[in-house]
Amino acid sequence: MKTVFYFCLFFSTALYAQEAKNPDSLKVKNELDTVHSFKKAIIFSACLPGAGQVYNSLAMKNGPKKAYWKVPLIYAGLGATGYLLISNQKLKNNLKQEYILRGTGQQTAEWAAYDDPAVLSLYQQALSFRDLSILAFGAVYLIQILDAGVEAHFVSFDVSDNLSLTVDPVLMNLKTPGFSIKMNFR
Repeated sequence: MKTVFYFCLFFSTALYAQEAKNPDSLKVKNELDTVHSFKKAIIFSACLPGAGQVYNSLAMKNGPKKAYWKVPLIYAGLGATGYLLISNQKLKNNLKQEYILRGTGQQTAEWAAYDDPAVLSLYQQALSFRDLSILAFGAVYLIQILDAGVEAHFVSFDVSDNLSLTVDPVLMNLKTPGFSIKMNFR
């Protein structure tokens, strides 16, 4: 009984404890909050596909908000691979049921044109396509997480006009054609 009392007393005082507000510590905290985190982009994208791309678009200071167009592509990829996964799973189950029925001497009209080895071959093919659909769904999911993380690193990347790379044709020794590469960092 005493331990329950001390436990409640400790946590009730911890709930009402407050930090002293120092204006200098608030300034530092606000400056740290403005730094764009690639970990947040990855976590957002892992929890909800496309959320990391939206997070990155909202954090871009200069230039166009270019990550919004990726969200429909992400959901189209996940939807297409999800649809293929479900349809291949249904086909696999249908062919398995047909093969089991043929073992008992019955068959459905849907697969009447196929003999037993053909039904088994179609079952193996549907099983392989289902497995590929699972891999494709996982690949689309992981690629969008990777894209959110990579793009988060480039949110504050300087792409101003002061940076330039110029490639010009040139003749070396007045005989050999070549290229001249000039980089400007102003």
